[in-house]
Formats: sequence, C-alpha cells, structure tokens
Amino acid sequence: MKEIKDLNILAIESSCDETAAAVVHNGREVLSNVISSQIDLHKLYGGVVPEIASRKHIEKINQVIEEALKDADVTLDDIDVVGVTYGPGLVGALLVGVAEAKAIAFARRLPLVGVHHIEGHISANYIEHPELKPPFLCLVASGGHTHLVRVRDYGEYEILGRTRDDAAGEAYDKVARAIGLGYPGGPKIDRIAKEGNADAVKFPKAHIDGAEYDFSFSGLKSAVLNYINGCKMKGESFDPADIAASFQKAVVEVLVENSMKAVEDFGVYQFAIAGGVASNTALRAAMEKACGDKGVKFYYPSPVYCTDNAAMIGAAAFYEYLAGTRHGWDLNAVPNLKLGER
Repeated sequence: MKEIKDLNILAIESSCDETAAAVVHNGREVLSNVISSQIDLHKLYGGVVPEIASRKHIEKINQVIEEALKDADVTLDDIDVVGVTYGPGLVGALLVGVAEAKAIAFARRLPLVGVHHIEGHISANYIEHPELKPPFLCLVASGGHTHLVRVRDYGEYEILGRTRDDAAGEAYDKVARAIGLGYPGGPKIDRIAKEGNADAVKFPKAHIDGAEYDFSFSGLKSAVLNYINGCKMKGESFDPADIAASFQKAVVEVLVENSMKAVEDFGVYQFAIAGGVASNTALRAAMEKACGDKGVKFYYPSPVYCTDNAAMIGAAAFYEYLAGTRHGWDLNAVPNLKLGER
C-alpha cells in the first residue's frame, strides 16, 4: 500500500466549456494535463451556450481521460484518488464530470474527492512554485469570478472581497464585443491594448464604501458602452485600441489597489493571482511592480494553468484528501457552491 503522501490523483474538470483531465502526483507534479476547449464553437454565439457545452462534455470526457492516462504513462491501476470539480459552474456541464468521476471511483473502489472550482484556481500556484505554502493572499479573476481570498491554510479560506456585479473577465468579454473584437474578449483586449493609449479616455474606477476589498465592474462596462454610443451619435470616430487600453487600465488599477490594501491590512507578504484574467500581461506587470514595491513575494501560474484545467483540480484534491475530505456516491453538482463549503 502506498504512503499517504505518495498519491496519484486522476482529476476531472468540466465546470464551463473546457473538458479536462489530468494526472497529478502528490499535488504538485503534473504527469499529464489534457484540455479539450470549446472556444471555437461558442465564439459563433458570442459566449458560452450551456446546453451546447454540456453535450460537448459528454462527447469528449472519455477520450480526454484516456489521453491523460496515456500521457502520464499510467493506467487506472496506478490511480489512488479521483478528484472532480463539483461547483460552482454550469450545472449541466458539472454533472458530466461528477458522473464520470463517481463511475470511475465506484468501479475501481477509489476515494472520491469533490473540489471547489475556485480552490482549484488558487491551487494552480502550487504546481510551479514548490516553495509556496499558506498563509498567503490570492486574487482569483476569471470570466465568472473575481475574489480576493485569504488562504489561511490548505483548504482554509476567507473571502475578503468579491465582485458585486460583473466578474473582471465578464467585463472584458462585453467590452470586447462592443468594440468589435468578438469572443473571448480577454486575450484580444490584452493584445490590442498594447497598441493603444491607456490615458486616451478616463473611465471610472468603482470603490465601495464599507467594503474596501469588493469590486464592481458594471459601471465601468456601462461607461465604455456609453462612450462608444456617444461617439456614434455625434458621428465621431474612436480608436478601439485606445478604448481597450483605457478600459484595461481602469480594471487593472482597481484589482491592484484593492489587493495591495489587503496586503497592508493583513500583513501577509506572499501574494498570488489565479484564473483566466491572471494571464493578462498588464495585470501581471502591474501586480509584480506593486508587490515588488512593498517587498511582497509575487506568484502566478503559467497561462495554461490560468484557464480552466484539471491539473489545478488535482493539486487541490491532494490537499483536500490529506485533510480527510471524502465524498460519497450522492455527490452532486452544486452550481452556486460557496468557497469553503463541503
């Protein structure tokens, strides 16, 4: 029998529009990480269509798992634990991964560990940074989430701040659509913003009284749309690159300012970012400078571990397993699962 700290985790992620499977050894060594993306399909509709996403997960899940096992040069006989995202996310998409994980765990008599999707994003930082250990602060910014989290220990989280409306990535998608870039908006705005003047348009930055760590991007998004509509009504031209750069500057400044306030208030001198927006080059550069100015150690995952992937779920599942987390055959998808719930 293997030692408790010598474990191969088969991890499955299907919370949105990526069907992913990975084999992770001891929480930090990725033996394989296979992702089947649906971006080309959903960009025809300008965003993720839940029913289409669910059907594609069903089509891809078995082959993605088979490929992950093959890439890792292991079989199910070498797997010790099955980890799976069970929330939050699109309920139909989550159900595909949860059903698959339960089937494998039941058939092979393996422990089943359900993982919170945001916990997975936070844990992505463990993969490439072996020295990173709690406590630390983490900004999770993606298409569905913007959370500022205090990581007290493995599996122990305190949400300091969250978005009151649009997530950062959601705002990126909506603004990209408005200036004609299409979906997905994040990478496209990041790219075109490099060609624009970030000071061309002064867009508002929201700060919420009594909730200094919370975020709000709906007003910023509306300001961009109003600016574009105003230009059109007056027959004036506008430069999409300038709008992208000015919008991105407003987003990044708020994310950095709230994050650094938390660093000062809690005296935690390790800071990480995670989620799809964490691959944004402007955010990385600004956060790295802000952390450097304060003597804070800054961590971020490679882009492949910023987007939805199963390796991050395997990392999180490892520490949940060590903490004693086990789920039964009644494990279900929980689309609105709160961080820290079991």
